[in-house]
Amino acid sequence: MLTTLLNPLFSLVYPQQCHVCRQEVDELSGGVACSACWAGTRLFCGSEALCTKCGAVLSDDSPGTTSYCRQCEIQRFGKARAVGIYEKALSATILALKHRPELPRRLLSSILDAFEREGFCGATSIIPVPLSRRRQFERGYNQAQVIAEFLAKRTSTKLNTQSLRRKKNTPMHRVGMDQRARELTLVGAFEVTAPRLIEGAHVVLIDDVFTSGSTASACAAILKKNGAAEVDVFTLARATLSNRS
Repeated sequence: MLTTLLNPLFSLVYPQQCHVCRQEVDELSGGVACSACWAGTRLFCGSEALCTKCGAVLSDDSPGTTSYCRQCEIQRFGKARAVGIYEKALSATILALKHRPELPRRLLSSILDAFEREGFCGATSIIPVPLSRRRQFERGYNQAQVIAEFLAKRTSTKLNTQSLRRKKNTPMHRVGMDQRARELTLVGAFEVTAPRLIEGAHVVLIDDVFTSGSTASACAAILKKNGAAEVDVFTLARATLSNRS
């Protein structure tokens, strides 16, 4: 009832354009996107045909199919899953998250549902993919940690921000970079600083977007090298196979 009353008042006093369609944002809970754009954004429900390992969408015609995309065979994590596709309201939300450390209320239940559905609640700890010291200083926070803190609090899973560090400021991965080029930028980028906290652990890495998997794989490799038994990946969004190159 209160939300029904507040939405029109919010639109009147603080009118805001939807970051997707440029129409007016009509609900407080939607963050930077309007309800129509949220409705048009594909969020996973668990019946999609996904790559068993990296979570790539393989087909809309064969829900529940167990298969592999064959582009993730050498990646070092166990499995990667996301809340939805990197598009429309979800992509706008992720871009906004890089400027303001807030998750829209509309998305919170979907994040929690996806995390629980994929069996990650049994993990030993949650580790946000770290930013370099320079990038974190410029931004003021790590957007992956914002997601990780929410999940740790809601699932009572231990948050570990001590064990993994990004020791160099790697260049942003540009559209058009191939897999090998992405991997080369990440050589020596991460180090484990508190191995005792991950020894024998099932770790879930948290990030905002899964694109090629290079960053997640580099993190998983160094964590496993230093004693982690299992490393999975959970992100807000998943790039499709057609736009991850």
